[in-house]
Amino acid sequence: MQKARIRLSSTSLDALQSVCEQIETVCKSQGIKKQGPVPLPTKTLKVPTLKAPSGQGTGTWAKFEMRIHKRLFEIIANERSMHLIMKIQIPESVLVEIELM
Repeated sequence: MQKARIRLSSTSLDALQSVCEQIETVCKSQGIKKQGPVPLPTKTLKVPTLKAPSGQGTGTWAKFEMRIHKRLFEIIANERSMHLIMKIQIPESVLVEIELM
C-alpha cells in the first residue's frame, strides 16, 4: 500500500470540481481510504493598470484579478488503484501534482 498526496490547482473552479468528483468516484469504486478534497486557501493575483494609454490625463485605474483555487487529497492505495487515478481525463486548466510517500 502506498500513500499519495494529490494537489490540484486551477483558475477554473468548475474544472477543478469535476476532477475532484472523478477522483472520488474511483476511490469509492475501488474501496480506497481517502481524505479530501481539502480546500486550500485561494491565491488571488491582482494587477492594477492605468486606463489611459498615454499615461496622461486622470489617474483612473483598471484592476484585473485572477484566482487560483486549490484542493488536496491524501490517498492510501495499491498500485492498481493509483494506475486508475492516473488515467483520469484532466482538462488543460488543471495542474496536478502527485507525491508518493
